[in-house]
Amino acid sequence: MSMLPGYTGARISGCWALRTDGGGSGEDSLDRLLLAVSTSRRKSSTLGKTEPPLLRTGTRTIYTAGRPPWYNEHGAQFKEAFVIGLCGGSASGKTTVANKIIEALDVPWVVLLSMVSFYKVLSPEEQALAARNDYNFDHPGAFDFELLVTTLRKLKQGKSVKIPVYDFTTHGRQKDWKNVYGASVIIFEGILSFADKELLQLMDMKIFVDTDSDIRLVRRLRRDITERGRDIEGVIKQYNKFVKPAFEQYIEPTMRLADIVVPRGGGNMVAIDLIVQHVHSQLEEVSEKRRYDSVLALLATAHQSQPLPQTLSVLESTPQVHGLHTIIRNKDTSRDEFIFYSERLMRLLIEHALSFLPSKACFVQTLQGQEYEGRRFSGKGITGVSVLRAGETMEPALRAVCKDVRIGKILIQTNLDSGEPELHYLRLPRDISEDHVILMDSTVFTGAAAMMAVRVLLDHDVQEDKVVLVSLLMAELGVHSVAYAFPCVKIITTAVDKSLDDLLHVIPGIGDFGDRYFGTDGSSSWSDEEQQEPHSCSSEV
Repeated sequence: MSMLPGYTGARISGCWALRTDGGGSGEDSLDRLLLAVSTSRRKSSTLGKTEPPLLRTGTRTIYTAGRPPWYNEHGAQFKEAFVIGLCGGSASGKTTVANKIIEALDVPWVVLLSMVSFYKVLSPEEQALAARNDYNFDHPGAFDFELLVTTLRKLKQGKSVKIPVYDFTTHGRQKDWKNVYGASVIIFEGILSFADKELLQLMDMKIFVDTDSDIRLVRRLRRDITERGRDIEGVIKQYNKFVKPAFEQYIEPTMRLADIVVPRGGGNMVAIDLIVQHVHSQLEEVSEKRRYDSVLALLATAHQSQPLPQTLSVLESTPQVHGLHTIIRNKDTSRDEFIFYSERLMRLLIEHALSFLPSKACFVQTLQGQEYEGRRFSGKGITGVSVLRAGETMEPALRAVCKDVRIGKILIQTNLDSGEPELHYLRLPRDISEDHVILMDSTVFTGAAAMMAVRVLLDHDVQEDKVVLVSLLMAELGVHSVAYAFPCVKIITTAVDKSLDDLLHVIPGIGDFGDRYFGTDGSSSWSDEEQQEPHSCSSEV
């Protein structure tokens, strides 16, 4: 990696050591450096808002800064997360440096991945050794590198991952694993972060935290005694027998692989500011490139004059269905009637959609003692996922016809500057990858929000052919957009309108479904697909 702009440093074994202890050109150059860094940070900040980047409500975390599209019009990922590798000896301050980088970055979609989560599961014999402080936790053989590489690669690719939770008291993994999804920046820290070639290839920036050995020992004593319930003799024994030799043999030599060496760890704010400046510039470079190649612009000009796809099924326009559309499309229909008749139409739509789920023949005995040949759902489970807010109105209809159905939610909103959907929050059931998913949105016009919602499901390992998108009303553009990007997704609706006006509103249309259903005046930032509704995060249940 080339030297970061705006600072001086000393070249050490192929890396740059950031000097803040009187080295370089003296106090004058340091003052100029600090001024340059602070000015650049103000210019390059990607948030630039006074409000907090996230809101916490009970068990939920809702980001006020959304995740922009990370895929193209084909539905394929176009960018990967930026990975920062942090290496250094035990208690060198890696986690402190990582947290200060996260704080200074001031963007919500940052994930901290710690190597300690990937200690191998110990055998009973190894457990006994660990209890006597005779097991070497600083040796490369103590880590599950295969799982670590797989996890970091998936996370870099934008997919959902499950991370083991390690218990330092019992020297084992806890029962529940942590779900992580949606990173723009990944900070991976560990004593042996640079010890595996495959891991190194996944890193965009490599940082070595260099801290004096005496300081590291004092920190380790304090940490292991107060936080992990160890005694002082055991800590010193383990340090002398395993930690110190492992640092000299496996960790310190990897310093030459680093792009940047940070002396004194978390206290070196100049180094941290420069690292943050570089990461901001990398993220903005991707955003700038994306600005001229937006998904929304590509969708608006694609798929013209194409026949409707075979994956589309439109509810038969019976007199009842036609009559319901007449009522809910009428601008003079009262809100009470709009709710009542749209819910009737939702029930018909959901029942129609269920016929596309897999089933198999089965035989049951009737009360008359006769055998009846019937059919039964052949999948493992059904999960409904609503695109907030308007898609949530379809949940009662699904619950009415599917007993004990699980429900997930994805919040997508439109960025008013770019016009593109942004993911702000999601809450999906565990093991959703094994289910058939009914994705619910009231209206789909350009298809931008629907594409984002489908991409989220695929990132959580839901199979594409197990996704059924249901919507009361769709535009041809939206149908083509979803079908082109995800040709195995089944698309179910009650009507398809052909045209869009210059503002991408469907013609003849239905108006803003969410505003009509919830009685809002349309001035809220919440919007339905007609205005490109988007929102999501990484909270899962």
